[in-house]
Amino acid sequence: MNDRTRIAALTLSIAAVERDTGLSKDTLRVWERRYGFPTPDRDAAGERAYTADQVEKLRVIKRLMDGGHRPGRIVPLPFAELLLLSASSVAPPSHSASASGPEPADIRAHLDLIRAHDMRGLRIELTRQLSRYGVARFVVDVVGPLNTAVGDAWLRGQLEIFEEHMFTETMQVVLRQTIAGIPEPAGSFRPRVLLGTFPGEPHGLGLLMAEAMFVLEGCPCISLGTQTPLWDVVLAAAAHRADIVALSFTGCMNPNQVVDSLTELRQKLPPPVRVWAGGSAPVLHRRRVAGVEPMASLEGLPAELRRWRSAAGVNVVT
Repeated sequence: MNDRTRIAALTLSIAAVERDTGLSKDTLRVWERRYGFPTPDRDAAGERAYTADQVEKLRVIKRLMDGGHRPGRIVPLPFAELLLLSASSVAPPSHSASASGPEPADIRAHLDLIRAHDMRGLRIELTRQLSRYGVARFVVDVVGPLNTAVGDAWLRGQLEIFEEHMFTETMQVVLRQTIAGIPEPAGSFRPRVLLGTFPGEPHGLGLLMAEAMFVLEGCPCISLGTQTPLWDVVLAAAAHRADIVALSFTGCMNPNQVVDSLTELRQKLPPPVRVWAGGSAPVLHRRRVAGVEPMASLEGLPAELRRWRSAAGVNVVT
């Protein structure tokens, strides 16, 4: 029995499918009744048992839902049609770097290294580009476009989840080393920045990108990492006397949850503490929250910091 046949013969419990796809048990049961898919077998204990083929289809459906498709339209579709829809749902990543920045061919070369599972080669290439472009342009012109390209490739089904995870871990190592290598300014600098994400937002690469840009501008940063409860964000902001709470959002959180969480955070923080929200979540710009400043791009961060310093009446060193 070859590996593909062996994998196809495996079945997963409903709890394992929930962990693997991000679709809740209740969602799986509702779809089974409403759409006739998935159609699990039963194991010896009478529990639902999902085949590998069904799990793969569920993963594609979840990718399409993350891209904005409604389950009622896509769940009943055959697997082949879902793959075609997935391939056509995402436009090829645009190249917005400066004329002397990385070319689209560089992005394709990075993706090839990821598909070849050559993380050492990817790390070497990223480090070379960091040396060539400097921290700010590396974050904006290399990390940003490459992260978008990887997300698009995953959405199209051109990268496996484990390959996307390997890329993320490799990039995080490079960014952490980059941040550690930025000299600390003498004296007490402001603004003091607290970074994090809310529960339900597991992606931390955007946080590291933002931290690199903040540190480069002389800002003391405290990162809480991902999925920090809202009240703990409030407590940390007070403990560290944060001037700015900077939060990152991708499209994986429910838009209503994003808006409600930001609204509650703004109410709980003292008025002088600013709340900056950035990332790829469209809701940040479609539904503004009073007292929360959506950041359109990391490229504009230095200008925003100059405005903050001017409004606060502080120099870089206080």
